[in-house]
Amino acid sequence: MKVILKQDVVNLGEEGDVCEVARGYARNYLVPQGYAMLYNRANMTLIEARRKAIEQRKEEKRKAALEISERLAEEELQFSMNAGENGKLFGAVTSAMIAEELAKKDIIVERKKVDVPDGTIKAVGKYKVGLKLYGDKEAEITVNVVAANAPKGTAASAERQSAESSAVSAATAGDEAAEAVEASGEVTAEAAASAATAETAEAADGGVSLQEEQAATSSVEESDEQEEQASLEAESEAAAADPDSDEERSS
Repeated sequence: MKVILKQDVVNLGEEGDVCEVARGYARNYLVPQGYAMLYNRANMTLIEARRKAIEQRKEEKRKAALEISERLAEEELQFSMNAGENGKLFGAVTSAMIAEELAKKDIIVERKKVDVPDGTIKAVGKYKVGLKLYGDKEAEITVNVVAANAPKGTAASAERQSAESSAVSAATAGDEAAEAVEASGEVTAEAAASAATAETAEAADGGVSLQEEQAATSSVEESDEQEEQASLEAESEAAAADPDSDEERSS
């Protein structure tokens, strides 16, 4: 059965094409869904009247497909999925998921035009996924699937490496601290030696001053004794020279 496509249909044709399809496919899907109309003279006249506009749209689609192809060459999609230790996913990356991720980047590709190897991706790794853009224009995009949950062995290894790194850092810090303490000790010893020398000098100066003070005190005391002795001698001599004076003192 012949139909005239009213819009592009994947794996069938483009807008304005006349296609031969199964009767049930035409009457149960293409025509009711508005993808095609029955082939007859009236419908062909209608399509031919729109032919210029149809060709213009086709040219715009070719240009858009070329731009998308160039952009996809530099793009990479990444999916983070839970996986087992063997890298097998607890699920799968599907063509619908890839089409949805492309739409987030303003790249509109129908799910049916995403050609995933083996239908779905079921293990971590990098994959080349084919995309049918427009007509015979195709492109490839890299899909990188990574494990969202690190395997236990990997986590333990990472934890062990982190602990070893921390131990090395602590040891290095301890050595630096010891060197600083040693340097500080040397400076303190030098300062202590200088202080001891200063104290010795002060003690020596203090000793000399004390000796001088003791000598001066002894000299004063000795001078006082000499004056007192001289006074007593003078009084004795005066008494001996004046006997009346002794009598008067006696009476």
